[in-house]
Amino acid sequence: MQPELYLSYTSAFIIGLLGSTHCLGMCGGISASLSMALPVGKGFRLRQTLLLLAFNFGRIGSYSLIAAGIALLSTRAAGQWQWAGILLMTLAGMLLIFMGLSMGQWWQGIRFVEKIGAPVWQALSPLTKRFLPVNNAGQALALGALWGWLPCGLVYSTLGWAALQPTVPSAALTMFCFGLGTLPSMLATGYAAQWIRGIKSNQNFRKFSGALLILFGLWTLPLQALLNL
Repeated sequence: MQPELYLSYTSAFIIGLLGSTHCLGMCGGISASLSMALPVGKGFRLRQTLLLLAFNFGRIGSYSLIAAGIALLSTRAAGQWQWAGILLMTLAGMLLIFMGLSMGQWWQGIRFVEKIGAPVWQALSPLTKRFLPVNNAGQALALGALWGWLPCGLVYSTLGWAALQPTVPSAALTMFCFGLGTLPSMLATGYAAQWIRGIKSNQNFRKFSGALLILFGLWTLPLQALLNL
């Protein structure tokens, strides 16, 4: 494995971890509802864990699939036109900066980016009703796979970064690592919703996470290449 790819995978995980408070607002409700719908009794924790894992890995699988599709186009474009690679890096960096500003509650411009995926979600969201209420891991997996298409600025920001990867598999793996970063908070939503709500509302944590996302975005920007244009 190339060192720069390892850094990207690690960084993608960290972005998911830092941005998980945003994920709680977008996906935390459905994740928590999976637990509340289960009857308490023998084997409750095991059934709860299986449903939460199935839902979240369905969601992460969709992230990886979307990244693979985008990478099919971006790798070809970057291979044919040098400016395409610079444009992709600039876009990825700006999206991360926008997400950081939103996370820190300084500016909510990322909401305009989230509207890009609204038509796709409008087409897919009715299908989620087929898997509700969730009674087994298969239904949870399918519901998570659909939920992965929910318009989300944090996901779009990381997808822009995944598009910079040199191959389709590395792009998919970047999003998979990002999804793993969001997993602890999403699982905890089902186990300790009150504690998670406290973290979500902690302004210092949100500002710290937002500042780090902005730094990731600045690090991604191809400033030297832009100056040489």
